Amino acid sequence: MGQFSELKLAVPWGHIAAKAWGSQQGPPVLCLHGWLDNANSFDRLIPLLSKDFHYVAMDFGGHGLSSHYSPGLPYYHQNFVSEVRRVAAALKWSRFSLIGHSFGGLVGGMEIENLLTYKRRNTEHMLQVEASKKPSKVVSQEAMLQGFLKNNSHVGEECGALLLQRGTTQVATGLVLNRDRRIAKIEHCLDFVSKELFEHYIRKLQARVLLIKATQGYHDVRRENDANTEPMLFKIGMLRAVLKERFQFVEVTGNHYVHMNQPQLVASVINSFLQSKERIPAQL
Repeated sequence: MGQFSELKLAVPWGHIAAKAWGSQQGPPVLCLHGWLDNANSFDRLIPLLSKDFHYVAMDFGGHGLSSHYSPGLPYYHQNFVSEVRRVAAALKWSRFSLIGHSFGGLVGGMEIENLLTYKRRNTEHMLQVEASKKPSKVVSQEAMLQGFLKNNSHVGEECGALLLQRGTTQVATGLVLNRDRRIAKIEHCLDFVSKELFEHYIRKLQARVLLIKATQGYHDVRRENDANTEPMLFKIGMLRAVLKERFQFVEVTGNHYVHMNQPQLVASVINSFLQSKERIPAQL
């Protein structure tokens, strides 16, 4: 199932690009990449998954080969949720499963102090980028790769090159990044919610949920004294308490990009989950 086809789905601001694997007759699975990544994030994993399904990996707006938002329109978490709905509608999917890596798998939020300060900085950042006349930086292929690897320590050279293959455009003197400069910082695009609202969302959820966590990922739940584990522990605890048998948590050895670096470690878990006899729609 290494063969794929490219898709270009029309949206009001341009198009959403995507890649599709497998027969369209199979149950659909939509794959959502992580922050600043693109659909190539799943190139190594999908060939290891069951051939009984039809997989589509989309590029979020401003990422990969998808159109950038028009000037003046910020990138918010809710926008990407809407993009998922637009893609499903364009493909005429009424029920489908989701596979998400990192940001792509985000189903809730967290509390944040000084929310007004955060929102103000978000607006200021967007206006500064739009006012800048600075042209896109052109660098050599090797310099682009080394810069990418420096900022993404969890990605190996081969996987980094795979992401840049779809994340850059060749120009006369080198490469330029495809992504919109307004999405440089993830905190400018998240919609934070309270714990109470997160619980409300989970109680409305009807799907089954599989959460795969890498031991050396960004949130290492084994380090109980690490203050950064609290949001992850809260989400896992809430999902267990509310969804009960509809929630499955699996920890695998690896880092944040384990699905690219060692896809075989997660493929069998995902296959088992997708092929479950349960009739409840799956969400990863």
